[in-house]
Amino acid sequence: MIAFILLIMILFYFSSSKQFYQFESPHKKGEKAENALVSRLLQLGIQEEDIFYNLYVEKSNGQFSQIDLVILTKVGVIVIEVKNYSGWIYGNGNQRQWTKVLAYGKEKYRFYNPIMQNKSHILALRKKFRQFQNVPFYSLIVFYGNCELKAINFIPKEVFIVKSSKISNVIKNIINNNKVIEFNKKQVIQLLRQYMGNGANKEIQHQHIKNIRLLLEKK
Repeated sequence: MIAFILLIMILFYFSSSKQFYQFESPHKKGEKAENALVSRLLQLGIQEEDIFYNLYVEKSNGQFSQIDLVILTKVGVIVIEVKNYSGWIYGNGNQRQWTKVLAYGKEKYRFYNPIMQNKSHILALRKKFRQFQNVPFYSLIVFYGNCELKAINFIPKEVFIVKSSKISNVIKNIINNNKVIEFNKKQVIQLLRQYMGNGANKEIQHQHIKNIRLLLEKK
């Protein structure tokens, strides 16, 4: 009888632990970070109609560039790349690969330079915004998660890299310290909504993931 009770207790422990510590994919972690960022932007006073997320912009080769978040402001367009990492982050604006270090240096992982990644996003948008060449673009990389930006060097002037706790200060700085510009806001919103609509298209999403996997296999 005692053995049976112990068996039940052990099974209950492992089943409940599995639910509590359920593995979370990077995609879901990214989604949570993006949702948290949207909430922060709304609290900051940015209008919902000026926030666009999960945009898929078609490139000249027929593939798509996926953008986490775009904010339309009176001083231009802020393009945001969201990262959700743990560990120490090391990077250089001129290097293709950055490093995250875990377990006090025992584990090291490479990831694509987010400055270059977001630069490609801005380039994709600029090509679509040919009639709005006077609109400035600002690149913002936001790190969520239990990570520490240990050494990030050679950051271009138009690029901002911050932990999530500093996002409000950076956006205020961009808006308050740059010149207000005139542009056809309705047309820009129409384009950005179209790209956000692409992000809701499952076929486009699946093809984009397939293209990324093929690219990684080639490398």
